[in-house]
Amino acid sequence: MRANPSEVISSEKILAWADTSDINTALNLLYRLQRLEFLYGDENISNEDIHLTDEQLPELLEQLSNSGKALLADENGLYFANANFHHEAAEELGLLASEVAKMEDGHRLLIRNNLHINNSAWGICDPSGQSELTFFPLYIGETKLILVIGGMPDLNKEAFVTLVKVLYHRYGSRQQTI
Repeated sequence: MRANPSEVISSEKILAWADTSDINTALNLLYRLQRLEFLYGDENISNEDIHLTDEQLPELLEQLSNSGKALLADENGLYFANANFHHEAAEELGLLASEVAKMEDGHRLLIRNNLHINNSAWGICDPSGQSELTFFPLYIGETKLILVIGGMPDLNKEAFVTLVKVLYHRYGSRQQTI
């Protein structure tokens, strides 16, 4: 779902976003997304943070991990934002992220249909099951990026929302809006 910040919500837009012709189904979906805090409205719209440069992204990325380590790579393995990984490790992690994304694509049917795991993130865990390195695919329009997090991910915060807004401004606005 995406909309121009100045757009006013309407029944037609909700039906289009929900991809249904039943307004009750669409409103139930909207309510469920709000209740899960996947979707929320903001009375004070701020567009200041969507213009972050690549040099400013590391400060945002380090908030997404308990260790302060994170990076963003494209699906070809080129990293363009790095927080606290050494340069050589970041280059290798970008390539590894690309390989993990390809592996996820190749095994998607097994994971979702046979194992009933509806998640596309992959991780490396310690013996107690705590995440040490996690790869999260991010789909912004037609662009696939991979968010790599060292340590425990902490995505339930405003920094992640800001990251998505920045990436949408860069990549998603290339797509036609509803």
